[in-house]
Amino acid sequence: MKVVAFNGSARKDGNTAILVETVFNELKKEKIKTELVQLAGKKIRGCTACGMCFTNQDKRCAVKGDILNDCIDKMLDADGIILASPTYFTDVSAEMKALIDRAGYVAKANQDMFRRKVGASVVAVRRAGAIHAFDTMNHFFFISQMVVPGSSYWNIGIGLAQGDVNNDEEGIMTMKTLGKNMAWLLKKIGE
Repeated sequence: MKVVAFNGSARKDGNTAILVETVFNELKKEKIKTELVQLAGKKIRGCTACGMCFTNQDKRCAVKGDILNDCIDKMLDADGIILASPTYFTDVSAEMKALIDRAGYVAKANQDMFRRKVGASVVAVRRAGAIHAFDTMNHFFFISQMVVPGSSYWNIGIGLAQGDVNNDEEGIMTMKTLGKNMAWLLKKIGE
């Protein structure tokens, strides 16, 4: 089994990545492989609404020249998908939104190709707006007919400077619980 996570933060290895790694630690304890894809510094643009994914139905976005199709391949290869983003003006980063819009549209064009995979959202936040970002990523899972595990609280960690989320005891515990629940769900689905 494998889980791939996409870190939508402009800061590689920042608070968002720390939260994902906390989830990963629990998955690894259950012998689930993990991969972190950091969108920081990578080219990814928004959807052009060309509709070619519905015409071609080849599990690819017709827009070339960025990492989106590589991300789609990783999603297809995984049993679980984590979307992770910092909170930017009460929502996800532009990079995460581009990933959601384009991968989601391609999935819809190809008979909901992520259907029944396990999905989880992770949000880093300084103070407020995390629930809206959490909602945005969860909407991708729900419209894709994916299965979403819960945790002991909303999947958010609070911090500003790199590493601050480590001081959010409840946030770290929430990520650990999420990892345990995600592992349990993946195994149940795999039975």
